[in-house]
Amino acid sequence: MGNIITLTTDFGTQDHYVSVMKAVMLGIAPDVRFIDISHHIPAQDIMAGAWVTRNAAFEFPKGSVHLVVVDPGVGTDRNAMVLQVEGQYFVGPDNGIFSLLYNEFKFKAYKLTKEKFWRKDRSRTFHGRDIFAPVAAHLANGISPKDMGSPIKDLVNYHWAVPIGDKDGLQGWVIHIDRFGNLITNISEQLLEDTAGRRKVRVYVGNTIIDHMVNTFGDVEPGEPAAFIGSSGYLEVGINKGNAAEMLGVDKGAQISLVLQK
Repeated sequence: MGNIITLTTDFGTQDHYVSVMKAVMLGIAPDVRFIDISHHIPAQDIMAGAWVTRNAAFEFPKGSVHLVVVDPGVGTDRNAMVLQVEGQYFVGPDNGIFSLLYNEFKFKAYKLTKEKFWRKDRSRTFHGRDIFAPVAAHLANGISPKDMGSPIKDLVNYHWAVPIGDKDGLQGWVIHIDRFGNLITNISEQLLEDTAGRRKVRVYVGNTIIDHMVNTFGDVEPGEPAAFIGSSGYLEVGINKGNAAEMLGVDKGAQISLVLQK
């Protein structure tokens, strides 16, 4: 393994939670380098954590360890796990937080059972500090996940709704809203190309109609909505110098329709 540990949580930065996890890991792997991906995942929003993790993790060198703690079921009988995907290691709860990884890639998964790799004094409500952080540090030190648990295949799996397409266009949904209020949908660039080809599309979201797609929100006037393919490779709706979620009155789960123009 490498000496990089990334952290993604819904803990925020107001409290001590993130710092104490780092302190625990430094006690085990003093040479590790920490990269904070995000600590502002909406509280208990498993799929938001899944989305951020999927879009960030594979930019890091192989062998990196990704500690992901969005864990509304902490202290219950949900499993703690390590997931191995594409040379990367993911540590966290088996609650669907890694669904976007094992739905897309081949993987190996291990249920964490070897308590000698955990913190001795454990809380029922802070497994990020007491189980996941020590395991991440041991992985960074080169301990194999096989030594820390047993293989599992039956994982908790969340699915986003699949876009619906026909000869007239596509219907999808808003699956994520980023900090800027951009509406990220489940319509991929590839699906859009396969459906529309060279034909132009009109985008309907909330009570707003966008007549055509552009390359970036900067291609429209300030305050105007824009539909474009974002950096994640999915259709997004944003507002130039504005917050699309607020200004269009759209929440996660909202329907978005693309109609092919003749």
